[in-house]
Amino acid sequence: MPGIDDDEFEVRLGRIGNRKARRVRSYLRRVRQAAEKVGTGARRASSFSGGRIGRGHAQGAVLAGRGRGKGQRRVVIKARIVRIKAGDPGAIQAHLRYVQRDGVTREGERGELYDASSDRADGKTFTERSAGDRRQFRFIVAPEDSAELSDLKPFIRDLMRQMESDLGTRLDWVAADHFNTGHPHTHVVLRGKDDKGHDLVIARDYIAHGLRARAAELITRELGPETEIEVSRKLQQEVTAERFTRLDRAILRDAPNGVLELSATPARDPVWHSARMGRLRTLEQMGLAEEADPGHWRIDAGLEAKLRRMGERGDIIKTMHREITAAGLSRAAGTYTIFDPDQSSQRLVGRVVGEGFSDELRERRYVVVDGIDGRTYYAEIGSLSGQDEPPVRNTIIELSSRAAEPRQIDRTIAKIAATYDGRYSDHLHRQFDPQASNEYVASHVRRLEAMRQEGMVNRLSDGSWSVGEDHLDRALQYESRQRLRNPVRIAVLSWQRLEDLPQAMGATWLDRQLVAKTPEVLGPSGMGADVETAMRARRQWLIEQGLAREQDGQVRFARDLVRTLEARELSRAAAEISARTGLEHLDVKAGDSLTGVYRRMLTLNSGRFALIERSHDFALVPWRPVLERARGQMVAGRVGGEGISWSIGVKRGIGR
Repeated sequence: MPGIDDDEFEVRLGRIGNRKARRVRSYLRRVRQAAEKVGTGARRASSFSGGRIGRGHAQGAVLAGRGRGKGQRRVVIKARIVRIKAGDPGAIQAHLRYVQRDGVTREGERGELYDASSDRADGKTFTERSAGDRRQFRFIVAPEDSAELSDLKPFIRDLMRQMESDLGTRLDWVAADHFNTGHPHTHVVLRGKDDKGHDLVIARDYIAHGLRARAAELITRELGPETEIEVSRKLQQEVTAERFTRLDRAILRDAPNGVLELSATPARDPVWHSARMGRLRTLEQMGLAEEADPGHWRIDAGLEAKLRRMGERGDIIKTMHREITAAGLSRAAGTYTIFDPDQSSQRLVGRVVGEGFSDELRERRYVVVDGIDGRTYYAEIGSLSGQDEPPVRNTIIELSSRAAEPRQIDRTIAKIAATYDGRYSDHLHRQFDPQASNEYVASHVRRLEAMRQEGMVNRLSDGSWSVGEDHLDRALQYESRQRLRNPVRIAVLSWQRLEDLPQAMGATWLDRQLVAKTPEVLGPSGMGADVETAMRARRQWLIEQGLAREQDGQVRFARDLVRTLEARELSRAAAEISARTGLEHLDVKAGDSLTGVYRRMLTLNSGRFALIERSHDFALVPWRPVLERARGQMVAGRVGGEGISWSIGVKRGIGR
């Protein structure tokens, strides 16, 4: 957790779903504003903030006013309050999987949950206990000097016991220690119930100030007060730092109008004075401060924002260098680029050389891509849902900007609803367009269901949907939310490594490039050069296989090359399954219907395929993510032009 700052604190609230209350508050606010315009409203702003509502309000207020004592060590605590959907433990399970992911311990192994009494807590049992909770508290606790602690568990247990004392209730929590960054830290997950089974409400003052103050007291007691040497060393590290530091915060506090008068702001001590002067000189070199006269400094109005951007960029460059080195590649720093999703024309093809979390609190991810244009990219890809698969290293992917605008599917829904008095259903869709395939209609239903989960459309008791005249505006709002969560779209072009493609059986990404009317433009270095080498080897392999020939200095490929290669790979995979299971392979063609049990997904060079098993035979058909929730269940599908339309959980019929 680079750039620790004792004054940095952020509380992230989950989305609150009480829209009725919001409408009431909005209406009352408009009434007050109208009353004030005519002079009848109260003109004195209320001091009420709600910060003291809940448990721990007194301790939070006292600790907030106490300030940081001399010699006290610093602790960063980031907090997030997450709203839990009733009957849906998916968010809890996903977060516990995240904090227990591989590579977070000192030995680079999988993380281990612990609680107040055991070094091995059961995440499944904790999830079951949390099933009825309305909210969950998530904390990241990062002492600045955590590297000096041989074990973080005693410190965290002491902190949670102190929290129980301050809040006046026993707490149900689990935690996991992470050592995969420069600063060891701990993820704490706290249930939203007190020991009486009531909703746990913690005062905002306590979350924002009290908990951090308690943690600072405990770490100072454990390691002893900061010595003058330690204070001096830490300040000197901040003097030249290319990020926003506590020295910068103090400078801004003493220069409210952008002008710093050193004579009017005496230094705390010689060490602090020396560090502040050094920082001012550094800011002067950065063009963020200017000494107009001796002792009179003008400070850039955008100092904080600019330094924070510099810090973020510095962290990104370090991350890219670490991932490139770990992948065994050598790339010049001048090729490092940040993928900007705000540019609608941005599109990137390359292989994944690294991935991880850019924001551990919100579980937002990044990916480092070795682009075919010879540049190396860092891209923020946002938060993944429980069904999404994170990018896999060495796969070849395409990144593109996600546009925040209604899609054609939304326009079709709005058009049908306008025809049928604001209602939409699959039956009405088929009446409106008798030529529409089942898969096409089902895609519209899935779209409305996704919007319903965001509270933007209503499903009626008969299964139809109430679609208002403002549907396209709601679709725009939905897409804007999706873009905040996932600013880019990811498409996997090859699940196999580039090095394995030249001799691979099946239709590979290289084959699609060889026969494409407009193939990708390759850079002269980096992955671009690697792809050019792989394509030359692939051409030679195709010639040896009788699927291409040289003519007049050019390579001519067989007709339907991609389809032929895919059929060959599927035939080989089917033969292996038949030999292992004794079942016959069923060849499924366009227009066929298929019913069977979905067994598993196969990743081949030609793509991903679903294994559908029946009593005496099986079929291999294009896989879709929706099938994963039906593993081991009966499914029914019909092969059409746009793919396969699946029905999940159908009953076995006669002769199946």
